[in-house]
Amino acid sequence: MVVMAIVGSVWANGYKQALDPVAARGRSDLLLAADRLVIQLQRYREFAVLMADHPDMYGAGTEEGRARAEEVLLRASDKTGTLAAALLAPDGTLLASIGEAIPPNVLTSAFVKRAANGALGSGRGVLGDRVAKRVFYFAAPQFGDANVVGIILVAVSLDTLEQDWRGNLPSVFFTDEDGRIIATNRSELLFWRKDGARQMVSPNGRTYEAITVQFGSHTIWQQDWSPYVPETAVYITEALPVVGLTGAALIDVSPARRIASLQAAFVGAVSLFFGALLFLALERRRALAEANLVLEDRVSKRTEALLQLNKELRREVTERQEAEAALKKAQDELVQAGKLSALGKMSAGISHELNQPLMAIRSFAENGSAFLDRDKPERAAENLSRISDLARRMGRIIQNLRAFSRQESIPSGKIDVVGVLQTAFELTEARLHAADVELICDIPKGPVWARAGEVRLAQVFVNLITNAADAMVDSPERKLYVAVDDGPELSVSVRDTGPGIEEPERLFDPFYTTKKVGSAEGMGLGLSISYGLVQSFGGTIRGANAEGGGAVFTVVLERWVDGITTEEGQAA
Repeated sequence: MVVMAIVGSVWANGYKQALDPVAARGRSDLLLAADRLVIQLQRYREFAVLMADHPDMYGAGTEEGRARAEEVLLRASDKTGTLAAALLAPDGTLLASIGEAIPPNVLTSAFVKRAANGALGSGRGVLGDRVAKRVFYFAAPQFGDANVVGIILVAVSLDTLEQDWRGNLPSVFFTDEDGRIIATNRSELLFWRKDGARQMVSPNGRTYEAITVQFGSHTIWQQDWSPYVPETAVYITEALPVVGLTGAALIDVSPARRIASLQAAFVGAVSLFFGALLFLALERRRALAEANLVLEDRVSKRTEALLQLNKELRREVTERQEAEAALKKAQDELVQAGKLSALGKMSAGISHELNQPLMAIRSFAENGSAFLDRDKPERAAENLSRISDLARRMGRIIQNLRAFSRQESIPSGKIDVVGVLQTAFELTEARLHAADVELICDIPKGPVWARAGEVRLAQVFVNLITNAADAMVDSPERKLYVAVDDGPELSVSVRDTGPGIEEPERLFDPFYTTKKVGSAEGMGLGLSISYGLVQSFGGTIRGANAEGGGAVFTVVLERWVDGITTEEGQAA
């Protein structure tokens, strides 16, 4: 009894919930059919309005004017599929017509008189000489000098309009103000008339009664009108004031019943299943209690072993953390040592770079003093200005050296890739000049923002440039190409014209070098350090042999856009 009560409750609740989507889908189908009917009818109403303003519709009182008006109406009707069209005088007199003959009672109907008074009129009826057709009339006034001088009457066949949607939708029908069905996708319901809230009267006078059940907010009809109309359906209505009709639909509730039955059957099966499990559980409860005592003893022993193992794991974790800290410190010291080694290599060239401005400053100072003695202050000022420019140049070189040599500890942030490249070019200018290397740059004029560390990124570029210069020592052509690609992927490429890379797969391994054994130029740590530096701020570096010869290294960086990196922007 408990299971039956649960199953009944689940079925009722599931049926009620399943009716909502069924009714919503049915209302959508009804609105679709109603919109299609209204749009099609409005097209003929607009046809009547447009034909009322046609210049050939005036002067139909003569034979020539009547023939011209009928010709225009015929051409327009052939294009729109109008069943019949006519031009009437304000008193209802027929001036011109094409198509089916219009009954005399239509010429004096209320909607024609409405058009004679200057307003649009519409009505319904039956038209046809041999076969009666259901038609919808539209009457539009024809104005001349602010007065109604004629009426355009258009008749459209509802049978033609129904052909596009007959049988495709659920049972849909449209009734007039008298409750008579004048359009439907179930032809057997044509001309039935609704009599009261639950009765329908067929054209032969037979009365059909429907049983109405209110289930929640839905009205359920049970009827046996036709084998093509569902016996149990949700009754939905929609008013169409534009054409003076009321749309109704009968939506089959079989899917809702099927869903509710499946839910109830599932809950019933689950209830019986768990009832059987409960019965078995009670029978085995005593055996489980005895086994529980044995398990508790085992668990206590295992817990003691796990506690001991946990202590050992904590000790190993502490040792690993200490080892990682020592490794991090060693890596930082190795990076700093690499920078100091690079500074040592550049010291001779930089000394030359500083010595030249110092000699020039001395010469300009002596010249300025001589010009002052000769009473030529303009020439002396010019020499002082040159001394100032040379001092700024020396200050920039020293500033770049100080920034390059310091140990950067700040986190990665917003930096200008073009500015960092300019710094690297200044630091390696003397090295490239000594090696007779031609630098060819393809970089933007404005800033390119990326997420990185300024000093660490400068060290990477300095390493790549100096490595390229070393690789081209014995090459007949010494050209270094540096390009910035500001496309979908922000990257900086450094390509040389040297002999290339023998083992690209070992390029970033520590202590791997292509220089001669015993050479003092390096220990093979530069690229390994650069690889770790680029990865520290989320970038990647890769090296390969170029197609035309030489090696090419590409540094891919995370773009910085409006305070966020590319990776963070994609995640957002």
